[in-house]
Amino acid sequence: MKFAGIIPARYASTRFPGKPLAMLGGKPVIQRVYEQVKECFDELYVATDDERIKDAVLSFGGKVVMTSEECRNGTERCLDAYRRLALDCDVIVNIQGDEPFIQQKQIKALMECFNTEGTDIATLVKPFEAADGIGMLENPNSPKVVLNEKGFAIYFSRSVVPYLRGVEKSQWLDKHVFYKHLGIYAYRADILETITTLPQSPLELAESLEQLRWLENGYRIKVGVTDIETIGIDTPEDLERAKEFASSIGFSWND
Repeated sequence: MKFAGIIPARYASTRFPGKPLAMLGGKPVIQRVYEQVKECFDELYVATDDERIKDAVLSFGGKVVMTSEECRNGTERCLDAYRRLALDCDVIVNIQGDEPFIQQKQIKALMECFNTEGTDIATLVKPFEAADGIGMLENPNSPKVVLNEKGFAIYFSRSVVPYLRGVEKSQWLDKHVFYKHLGIYAYRADILETITTLPQSPLELAESLEQLRWLENGYRIKVGVTDIETIGIDTPEDLERAKEFASSIGFSWND
């Protein structure tokens, strides 16, 4: 199968305006993301609607495509980029523009999901660890995923699922493997064309999780499992935590 990578990036973030251009380890965040995954793709583009981001990407030798200001989310921006570029690919990988610690092996795990028959969409999860603590498990900003025996997603929730009846909550992480959702997706090209036309669904509106719309409409989401921790950057405080995270794990930027 042919894979193309697209990194949606917008300047007008409510909580952190201009975050793709924020500096991390001497380079803009968007450059960090691009360089982390560029070896995985023959075709890799940043998709943006902002000239400042476009100029930054071109300045470090990256590829960029200008997309519509009307795109409401990264999925729609990926579709817009795919159409404008007329990409010859079977699968589009949507890489979060604020995930500078994404690893090549995570991209490969996502791609391998499409070796399973019936995969429409793929995403990644990481098992929660006992050391994370029950507070991390209960954090509604860290969605949980329930999988079936074939590794397809059954449900995504901000609540802790499943509920372990008859087990003390303090023991949950010792008694069951809970999966944390990592916000990276890959879509078959024909599926990307259709899921962006779907109206919001009841479960999506309840949980504010876009992927529930796809499940409710019968699309099959294959899940790859990774043991690598990542950290997204949504606020200026997150940027500082990212710097601390890089130091704590001995992360090398290779420059």
